[in-house]
Amino acid sequence: MLSKSTRKNLDVRQNLQRAMGNTGWMMGDQVARQVVGLLVGVWLARYLGPQLFGQLSYAFAVVLIVSPVAMLALDAISIRRMAQDPACRDEVLGTSFVLMLVTGVLAYILTMAMILLARPDDRLIHWLVGILGASMIVQAFIAIEFWFESQMQWKYTVYAKTSAFMLVNIIKIALILMKAPLIAFAWIGLAETIVGSIGLLIVYRFRGLSIRAWRFSRAVAKKLLRDSWPLVFSTMLTMIYLRIDQIMIGNMIGNEELGVYSVAVRISEAWYFIPMVISSSFFPMIVKTEAFSEELFYTQMQKLYNWMALLAYGVALPVAFFSEEIITILFSSAYQDAAPLLAILIWTGVFTSLGAARDVFILSKNWTRVNLISIALGSALNVALNYVFIPRYGAMGAVAATFISYWFAIHGACLLLKPLRKTGWMMTRAMIFPKVW
Repeated sequence: MLSKSTRKNLDVRQNLQRAMGNTGWMMGDQVARQVVGLLVGVWLARYLGPQLFGQLSYAFAVVLIVSPVAMLALDAISIRRMAQDPACRDEVLGTSFVLMLVTGVLAYILTMAMILLARPDDRLIHWLVGILGASMIVQAFIAIEFWFESQMQWKYTVYAKTSAFMLVNIIKIALILMKAPLIAFAWIGLAETIVGSIGLLIVYRFRGLSIRAWRFSRAVAKKLLRDSWPLVFSTMLTMIYLRIDQIMIGNMIGNEELGVYSVAVRISEAWYFIPMVISSSFFPMIVKTEAFSEELFYTQMQKLYNWMALLAYGVALPVAFFSEEIITILFSSAYQDAAPLLAILIWTGVFTSLGAARDVFILSKNWTRVNLISIALGSALNVALNYVFIPRYGAMGAVAATFISYWFAIHGACLLLKPLRKTGWMMTRAMIFPKVW
C-alpha cells in the first residue's frame, strides 16, 4: 500500500512528464510558426517597404490593443477551472464562447470608433483595421483550445491551428509573387483566424466531443467574469505597453519610421513564444502543486524564474552583438536604421521572459488584482515616457521608454507592492545568478 506522500510524489512525477510532453508539442508548434512567420514576414517587409509595412503594423497594433476585451482573459481562468474539475467542461466552454462572442462584437465597434477618431481622413487605415478587427469576433471559437490545454493535450490544437497557419502563409507568398496590394494582406490575416477556428471545430469533433453539448450558465459566467475582469484590464494594459509605442510613432513621426521600428520589434519579439510556451505548459502542473505543498510550489517557481532568465541572456547577447548584420541580411539596407534599436530592444526579453513565469505565480495564487496594479503602473509610465521621448529622440526614444517600462511593470513594481515582494526578490536572484542545477 503506497503512502500518501509517495502517491503525491508519483502524481507530481506524472504531471511533470505530461507537462514535458505538452511542452514538446507547444514548442514544436511555435518554432514552426515563428520560423515560417519570420521568413514570410521578412519577405513581406522587403516587398512592402518601410512606408506600407508601417501602415500594416499600425493597423495590427490598434487591433491588438483592443483584442483583450474580446478574449476577456478567459483562457487562463477557464483552463484553471477545467484542470481542477474536467466535469465542468461543457458549462465552462459554452459560457466562455458566448461571453467572447458578445465582447468580440463590442470590441470591434470600439476599435472602429478609435481609428475613426485617431485617423479620420485615412481611408486605407480604416479598411485595414476594419478587416483585421473582424477576427476578434471569429476568435470566440478559441474556447475549444481551452479544453485541450487544460488536459495538457496541446497536440490537437497544433493539428488545427498550425495547418491553418501554413495554408495562409502559402497564400501570402503567392500574394507577394503576384504583387498584391496592401489590403490583400489584411484579408489573409482575417482568413487565418477563420480557417483556424474551422480546424478547431473539426478536431474537437474528431475527439468525440460536440459543441452542441455546450451550455451557457449565468452562475458560471458570474464566476468567470469575477475572476477575469482584473486580467482583462491587465492584459489590455500589457498590450498598451507592448504596442502603444507603434501607434504613437505612427501618429507623431510617420509610417516610414514606424516601419523601421516595427522591424526591430519583430526581431526582438521573435523568440517570446518560448517562455510563453514553457509557462503555459507548466501552469496546470504548478496549480496542482500549490494546492498541497507551498514549499514545493516556491521551489518550482524559483527554478522557473532561473530558467527564464538564463534563456533570455542566451538570446540577448548574440542578437545585440550582431544586430547590424541581422537587420541588413534579413531586411536589406532600407531598414538599416533598425540595427541600433534592435541592439537595445532585445534586452527587454529578460523582463518579458520573467513576466511569463510571474503570470504562473499570480494565476496560481489568484492575485489578479495586484497584477492589474503593477501592469497599470507600467503602462502609464510607458505612455508618459513615449510622449516625452519620441518627439525628442524619435524611434530610439520609444526604445528607451519600452525598456524602462518593461522593467518596472514586471520587476520594479513587485518590489513596491507587498504581496508581490517575495516573487520580486525571486526574480532578482534569477537575474543575478540563474542557478538551474
